[in-house]
Amino acid sequence: MQAHHPLDRPVWSALTTRQAHLALGDGRAVRFAPDYGLFAAVADASPESLASLAALVPAEGQVALVEADEPPPVPGAAVVSRAFIWQMSTERLTPAEPSPDFEIAPLTEADASQMLALATLTQPGPFFARTHQLGYFVGIKQEGRLVAMAGERMKPTGFTEVSGVCTHPEFRGRGYAGALMRIVAGRILARGETAFLHTFAHNIGAIALYRSLGFELRRELGMTVLARG
Repeated sequence: MQAHHPLDRPVWSALTTRQAHLALGDGRAVRFAPDYGLFAAVADASPESLASLAALVPAEGQVALVEADEPPPVPGAAVVSRAFIWQMSTERLTPAEPSPDFEIAPLTEADASQMLALATLTQPGPFFARTHQLGYFVGIKQEGRLVAMAGERMKPTGFTEVSGVCTHPEFRGRGYAGALMRIVAGRILARGETAFLHTFAHNIGAIALYRSLGFELRRELGMTVLARG
């Protein structure tokens, strides 16, 4: 499972570099600590690495692999689901529209419970008790209630993922997601990094939004979710 590009194996690239302090495992397999995420990766397809990965699959819960190549069977683990996802990236955003007529503010630890509740409701992707601590998040509130947010997740060297993009169903269609993503991605690009994201390949509406911001398909990857066999 030799990587040709850091983003071909984004989980491994993140957890063995800038986010190694968030990793559980050894040199053969790693995963985000459960409060941060369920993503995991192996160094290679050797029996030793697969055994290390199997040890990281919780008795109650799951791990998810995001790879360009389909992973080999993992002893003691069962495949819960497989899905194709698009990995999109950009080094330059499209020209911004006039400033939005709504207020966008950084989110802090004081917003953690509302962030988790919004993500649980809208299901933008795996989001856990400390996922919001993986990077910078911004949001939009209505009368003190968080109704939309976006932020950062995986951070391989030279790249940062835009993630956690979601809007409460009652507030969709107002341009919130695009405006929030512009801020998050703009900060990433200002640091001299490449912004990237993941979306299910069938999510045509989201892909159209991301393209309107300047993101383009980099590569199709597979996401494999594993549980104890």
